[in-house]
Amino acid sequence: MVSNWTTERAFGGDVGGAFWESEGIRKTANERTPIASHDLPAKADPAMRENHGEGAIDAPSGVFVHATGVVDPGARIGNGSRVEAFAHVLDGAIIGRNCTIGDHVYVGSHVQIGERVDIMPGVQLGDNIVLEDDVIIGPNVTLASHLLSRSEPPVAREALKTIVRTGASLGANATIAPGIIIGRNAVVSVGAVVTNNVPPNAIVAGNPARITGYGSPSPVVRTDSSESIAPPDTIKVQGVRAYHLPVVIDMRGNLSVAEFDRHLPFIPKRYFIVFDVPSEEVRGEHAHKALHQFLVCVKGSCSLVVDDGANRAELLLDKPDFGVHIQPMVWATQYKYSHDAVLLVLASDKYDPADYIRDYDEYIEAVKSRNSASQSNKA
Repeated sequence: MVSNWTTERAFGGDVGGAFWESEGIRKTANERTPIASHDLPAKADPAMRENHGEGAIDAPSGVFVHATGVVDPGARIGNGSRVEAFAHVLDGAIIGRNCTIGDHVYVGSHVQIGERVDIMPGVQLGDNIVLEDDVIIGPNVTLASHLLSRSEPPVAREALKTIVRTGASLGANATIAPGIIIGRNAVVSVGAVVTNNVPPNAIVAGNPARITGYGSPSPVVRTDSSESIAPPDTIKVQGVRAYHLPVVIDMRGNLSVAEFDRHLPFIPKRYFIVFDVPSEEVRGEHAHKALHQFLVCVKGSCSLVVDDGANRAELLLDKPDFGVHIQPMVWATQYKYSHDAVLLVLASDKYDPADYIRDYDEYIEAVKSRNSASQSNKA
């Protein structure tokens, strides 16, 4: 009967293979089996039980641990998870249900792993890493926990919290610097070195990593040119509409014009201009609770990503006679600015910082609440 896990390891010539030892119970590599719940104590951690159900206990129940795997005392593993060959899970780590900890994976202290997380071989998870549900970590990815080396004084090398949000994927050999947040459903490409936070749904690549595109849980509508959108066209994102504005061709210089009611959907009370943006920078990344905006790239080009919480579209703003109306409660991001881009934004009201929603998870919750209230009113 196994009563607890031990840190003691012994290797002797009389054993015909690698083994793990717990309270005198020794298993060779040929005897690896799933751990049955009756072999383990029934004490459960309340927090783990709350987050991951009754199957998660101090010593894992219904969990497969390879004969060469090491799980230190105090680590907690949820039901249905696997710890493969030569993996090491340190004291204080929490692993949710139905996860896979691949061969030669290192899981540091105070690592928190959600449910259905797939960690492929050779991954290094430093201290104070949080992986939310449905995350995929490719082979040999490193998530560092310290900016400085171990030779530095303890205070100087305090572990910084790194968070990988729900549904994100990290490609093989990627390196994530300490203190980074990888947004929901984001994709980190193979070999990328991430030194800044990655927005939700973004695709990043390179060293240092830069945004190369945006993914989507639903089909993305992209346009190679604003010419491909017929005026006025309703994009399949709620609250977004594209407009072709009148243009007058003249040998003395061309002119584009817009009038309220005929071309503009609201009377502007404010405008601002974005220019001299380094091409790798991203702007926007927020929604408004009540503000309407009308965007026109009067010179150069940039890409606009709009998201209503269920659908997403990417539009190319590349002509002074092409505008996009963004209504309240639409998440908008601009990126891929050309070196000469000048973006004009007309706003329906004066600046109000309280009108902004800058956290994508908060935005998703606000959309859900609005939709629920709408359904209740209909009922």
